[in-house]
Amino acid sequence: MGSPLKKLASQTAIYGLSTILARVINFLFVPFYTRMLTTESYGVVTEFMSYIAILQVVLVLGLETGCFRFANKEGADPSSVYSTALSAVFGLSAAFLACMLLFASPIAAALGYEGYDAVIKYVGGILFLDSVTAILFAKLRQENRALKFAAIKTLKIITETGANIFLFFWYPSHPGGLLSNFISPVPDFSYVIFAILISCVVCALALLPEFFRITFSFDGELLGKMLAYSLPLMVAALPGILNDFLDRILFRFFDTSAESWRSSLGVFQAAVKLSVIMSLFVQMFRFAAEPFFFQRNRDKDSKELYAKVMEYFTAFCSVVFLGVIFYMDLISLILGRDFRGGITIVPVMLLAYMLLGMNFNVSMWYKLSGKTSYAVYITLAGLVVTILINVFLMPLYSFYATAWAHLASYFVMMVLSAILGKKYYPIPYNWLKIALLMVVMGLFYGLSYGLGMVDSIAEGPLWMKLAVNTALLLLYLLILYALFKRQKPEEPEESEEVAEEFADEMEA
Repeated sequence: MGSPLKKLASQTAIYGLSTILARVINFLFVPFYTRMLTTESYGVVTEFMSYIAILQVVLVLGLETGCFRFANKEGADPSSVYSTALSAVFGLSAAFLACMLLFASPIAAALGYEGYDAVIKYVGGILFLDSVTAILFAKLRQENRALKFAAIKTLKIITETGANIFLFFWYPSHPGGLLSNFISPVPDFSYVIFAILISCVVCALALLPEFFRITFSFDGELLGKMLAYSLPLMVAALPGILNDFLDRILFRFFDTSAESWRSSLGVFQAAVKLSVIMSLFVQMFRFAAEPFFFQRNRDKDSKELYAKVMEYFTAFCSVVFLGVIFYMDLISLILGRDFRGGITIVPVMLLAYMLLGMNFNVSMWYKLSGKTSYAVYITLAGLVVTILINVFLMPLYSFYATAWAHLASYFVMMVLSAILGKKYYPIPYNWLKIALLMVVMGLFYGLSYGLGMVDSIAEGPLWMKLAVNTALLLLYLLILYALFKRQKPEEPEESEEVAEEFADEMEA
């Protein structure tokens, strides 16, 4: 077990290089966007990014995971699997792009963005390129080529960063030329969308060698089997992505108590960005863990391995949660002054993303067992919770309701996944230990909040509060060390050594 755990930890770190860089650069742009753009303009960017995130799930058809499943079967031809998947996604995405180009004007008018037809076309181009390259990136993950995956993702990030800097800082003072056919000389939300399109083009060019290495052959029977497996996952993924982004779209209809729903959306999105560290770890873990779980499924001790991964994942997330909360007074300064009204939702969003990552772990049972139809019911239950809370409470509490909707939805999905998984694909999760981790994390959060209310600390210099919170964080780390270091009598010695080895890798 030690070697697989070490491999998962190392690949999580490699995949994380590009993911960390993307989120860090995105995070570094937050103070820039929240000072250069108005809350309304930032809200528009958020709305378009929500459309992109949701539609990409549909256009990929769940075939990323489907490729992992069918390429790992005995006697399977991975080249045929990936060429068939790529052909299907390419055809669907090309048809979608054609529609976006033909109907850009009426779509822009329907959304209330007359005169921004070009932005609709850019969104179509982004979705086409991202959907096609998603299959090529899946192939790199399947082949354990994590370094190349990270290198191309990094190139994409650097390109987007450079395009943003060029567009916002250089072009407005040097308008004209070829770019005048694509963007306005006055900076607005379209600059952000156009920068993403440029990065997608560069990413696609970088992946062309992988594209030409595939021996293309279309197997209709294989595609039918892959879609039978993958489409339920796509449908199941939709509520998940809707849980993340549907609320941004609902602001248009239900944030009636705000003076401007776009402004309220911009404030909410800026606050969500402060929880980027938690969502970052969940994302990088998912990249490495999904193919890892499939590859280890034949091992006789695979279920014990999955249970152990869950414990360390939860422990690491609890450290991230407390680390962000304890230093929120400093972190909040990243936002522009007009955007700081939403920082009170950060603890809720951090916990929500933590539950999302835990749900990813416990939901692997239906992917590994092939019972993907259950994913639809689980995620639809979460979506119902999201919609109900936003529809009924957003008019009263604005983005505060949205944050709690995330938390409630992820919790419901995790509980349902755990219950059904125990019945159909039992994994020996140590729920008592996981619950203990959550309770201790909550106690330390409450302790920090209580000490922050003490007059000598609340009215004293900031460094005093930070020093108290640093001491609390160190104490929590000591408790975690003791909890995972302690050997249970029923556990074999080898198991403890493996756990310690994995903990060392994750800390590294």
